[in-house]
Amino acid sequence: MEPVISIKGITKTYASGLQALKNINLDIHRGEIFALLGPNGAGKTTLINIVCGIVTPSEGSVCVDGHDILNDYRLARARIGLVPQELLTAAFESVEATMNFSRGLFGKPSDPVVIERILRDLSLWDKRKAKVMTLSGGMKRRLLIAKALSHEPQIIFLDEPTAGVDVELRRDMWEMVRQLRERGVTIILTTHYIEEAEEMADRIGVINNGKIIVVEEKATLMDKLGKKQLALTLQAPLTQLPSELLNYPLELSADGYALTYTFDAQQEHSGIHELLRSLDSLGIDFKDLHSSESSLEEIFVSLVKE
Repeated sequence: MEPVISIKGITKTYASGLQALKNINLDIHRGEIFALLGPNGAGKTTLINIVCGIVTPSEGSVCVDGHDILNDYRLARARIGLVPQELLTAAFESVEATMNFSRGLFGKPSDPVVIERILRDLSLWDKRKAKVMTLSGGMKRRLLIAKALSHEPQIIFLDEPTAGVDVELRRDMWEMVRQLRERGVTIILTTHYIEEAEEMADRIGVINNGKIIVVEEKATLMDKLGKKQLALTLQAPLTQLPSELLNYPLELSADGYALTYTFDAQQEHSGIHELLRSLDSLGIDFKDLHSSESSLEEIFVSLVKE
């Protein structure tokens, strides 16, 4: 499948000598939700700004839907909608006027039907005559998304779109993201709410210190790097692990009442059967057990640490 965004060898070095990005190679598939994760200062926003034509790369190339971002800037940029982190917009304009102006910037003719649909999807229709300065922080965040959608782009960048937004508004926004995807829109998001990426994304890329360190299908990433754990609550506490259990990947809790067994979900044999048999032979009884597996957040933290 031909990528809708193709990033080849992108490097960005600022005049200060800071190298924000180091030889980034990344393809984004058409119609997918791609989550770009990384700690603060990792290079996420710099990469987004380069693709959107806001920052010029030092080296490399970016192609957006067949158009080079430097040689074919207008056509490339017209295919992109950007929702930035900052709440910057014309404070004295009405919501409706702001939307019409944003649409006109991309050479799109006025279309009240499209504007109404977008504002209704984001619960802003009742505020269409209100001045932007009178909106709450959450509504201004919605308006940023509405502006990004005003020219009906086929690619949307969401840079921390739900920062400072309450739970209800966040839920509405993600429902709208799902609807956009159903219409074939490609969505690239950065977020500090890793559970959102875990729920929404098809693929996940992790960036750290200006380098892409992994790009995988979400399910594949969690299968490869996720660990499963079996937690056993003991009937009586242990002061230490018996020597017969030292070969197992076991951890004894501080109070001695819990054993945690960590195993690789990809392995054919988990070793649980042997562990339970060993516990039985040692007369170690348990009253409860439950299993769990690594969350995306735990995988992300381990990748960044490595």
